[in-house]
Amino acid sequence: MIHSTAIISDSAKIAEGVEIGPFCVIGDDVEIDSGTRVDSHVVINGPTKIGKDNHIYQFASVGDDPQDKKYADEPTGLVIGERNTIREYCTISRGTIQGIGETIIGDDNWIMAYCHIAHDCVVGNNTIMANNATLAGHVHLGDWAICAGFSGGHQFCRIGAHAFLGMYGGVSRDVPAYTMVAGQPPVPRGINSEGLKRRDFSSDQIRNIKHAYRLVYRKGLKLADAIEQIEELSVEQQELVVFLESLRSSERGIVR
Repeated sequence: MIHSTAIISDSAKIAEGVEIGPFCVIGDDVEIDSGTRVDSHVVINGPTKIGKDNHIYQFASVGDDPQDKKYADEPTGLVIGERNTIREYCTISRGTIQGIGETIIGDDNWIMAYCHIAHDCVVGNNTIMANNATLAGHVHLGDWAICAGFSGGHQFCRIGAHAFLGMYGGVSRDVPAYTMVAGQPPVPRGINSEGLKRRDFSSDQIRNIKHAYRLVYRKGLKLADAIEQIEELSVEQQELVVFLESLRSSERGIVR
């Protein structure tokens, strides 16, 4: 299952059932769990832990040094979960000691060609990053979020669960959960209702989310007043909790 031309460090831990293609380089302190497939010409450096059943396509660079001038060869890490697809020429960096010390990618993510995930990012589960999407350092990408082609998040931004970042859009402030932003610069365009339908949100739940969105973006309320009203609604409308938490946790301010 390991091609004869692949170079594997003696300290790497490769589980049974891992496929490693021609001309790959697997460096020190790399762990790859069973069922993961690494195509040709992939470089994986450590410390990096990769879970089960991932597929890393050719020419990807995974777990290399963070692109941060402060980095001084500290032993930081990268953790990748299970069943992720990482396409051609993707670059995923390890963390920094100034951040959380590691970059974290969850499960079932679809990361298309030429994407970049920088140091100390936290990517949830079931996200999609289309070609050339970029996350700068310390970005949080919530579960089920979608980044369209050539979109990006500024350092320390949070892109909430089920949010949608439109093509060529670069955000420098937080995108609340469920919210769809597009344009240059990106501005709110409503909620990601089509995505929610695909994930079996009911019509009532989608209606409730739209109402909460309007409180923030259409009623002319101060954000604190909108949050207060959404808090009251979320007692019975549990789908609003994730929206509410994304508003509360924002440190950079939300896209408005």
